[in-house]
Amino acid sequence: MLDHPRIAIIGAGAIGGVVGGLLTRAGRAVTLFDHWSAHIDAMQQRGLRLSGPLIGDLTIPVDARHLHEAQGLAEPFDLGIVAVKSYDTEWAAAFLSPLVKAASDGGAIVDFQNGINDERVAAVVGRERTLGCVITIGAGLYEPAHCQRTDTRPVGFKVGELDGQRTDRAEAIAQLMNQVAGAAPTQNLMGERWGKLAVNCMANPLAGLTGYGSAEVRSRPDTRMLCIQIAAEVIEVGRAHGHEVENVWGLEAQRFVDVANGGDSTELEADLVAGAQALGEGRPSFLQDVIRGRSTEIDALNGWVVERGREVEVATPANEAVAETVRSWPHGRLRPDPVNLRAILERLG
Repeated sequence: MLDHPRIAIIGAGAIGGVVGGLLTRAGRAVTLFDHWSAHIDAMQQRGLRLSGPLIGDLTIPVDARHLHEAQGLAEPFDLGIVAVKSYDTEWAAAFLSPLVKAASDGGAIVDFQNGINDERVAAVVGRERTLGCVITIGAGLYEPAHCQRTDTRPVGFKVGELDGQRTDRAEAIAQLMNQVAGAAPTQNLMGERWGKLAVNCMANPLAGLTGYGSAEVRSRPDTRMLCIQIAAEVIEVGRAHGHEVENVWGLEAQRFVDVANGGDSTELEADLVAGAQALGEGRPSFLQDVIRGRSTEIDALNGWVVERGREVEVATPANEAVAETVRSWPHGRLRPDPVNLRAILERLG
């Protein structure tokens, strides 16, 4: 890749905004696209405010564009980043595809989403142009033109090729992302994806259902064991599909499986509580969506795991109970309340 790539990000939300803002601050040529008009208008008028324990409070002039403004851009981008919700994957990839150089000219498009959507992106933009990036930083967007990085973890990104090959472009993109948070290339993208999927499946919907923050979900006694059971099912499904599942929340995946199968939970629960300190007061994206009355990613998280589990005959009762509980609410009507945990437990019997 070029030493000074032109970068386009579709999805200037919490993650896209933090990444785009900090890359811009580092001197990179970044253009942010989003369909939230008020957010783009505010960034165009006063810049993008970033805040958080690791970055302080700063305002950065950014190149923020409405989607229709892409028509006026003549020069192609070297790198495209897909940072939208899972249910927006296809149209966002189709939006970026003609704006980014072909693979033969050094162009690449990277999937920065929750869930496992890399092949969906590749089906739209071409597999030869597609890489994946697993995100482990926490971020929030609660008002236009203000994105927050909420965690204090030293690492944030794992970049990899879909076929597991080690390439110069994966290395280059990881080096680029080091200007945002600690980043490294990986030759086990799918294993990293399944490890992160376990995190998303236990933390995101439980936060959306209860109103607990990222740290609370993993540390509270009323959710810890449910988290462990959810994670263990995800790990078992991933392994049954042939993937070597990487660490979950920095903890060895097998530990979740052992506890879910009746092992002593004392040490694992203690490690979950200790690790919560690095998450700060952030809210998972799922909870942010629930608060704003938006669609959730349940079908790309727990619901997706249930479907993949059926393919390999691995039971996923906890993930199914969570998915069914979320889906039982009419669109936009879910209200976070710890009492919603009862519905999950009732489904589990």
